[in-house]
Amino acid sequence: MKKIEAIIKPFKLDEVKEALHDVGLQGITVTEAKGFGRQKGHTELYRGAEYVVDFLPKVKIELVLDDGLVERAVEAIQNAAHTGRIGDGKIFITTVEEAIRIRTGETGAEAI
Repeated sequence: MKKIEAIIKPFKLDEVKEALHDVGLQGITVTEAKGFGRQKGHTELYRGAEYVVDFLPKVKIELVLDDGLVERAVEAIQNAAHTGRIGDGKIFITTVEEAIRIRTGETGAEAI
């Protein structure tokens, strides 16, 4: 099993969710996040005063899936989240040793 964590632009969430649904994935966890990468924020003007916005709004998507679906899921996220502009986001893939469904006690792939 693998865990995919993707940091994307908030307005791309619906497209990514639909793309993952089309691949056959059912469950995702979405968290609102703030952060910056190479872009290091930006400067804005508010009521004549200039200020720096260090942390930009992002969305973090997490999903755990069987090894066989990872490549298709990553491709779906990449295609749906891509704008071609700086700050499109990142995808992280890690190995999950075990999963347990609390309600039934199922473990491993059955739990996801």
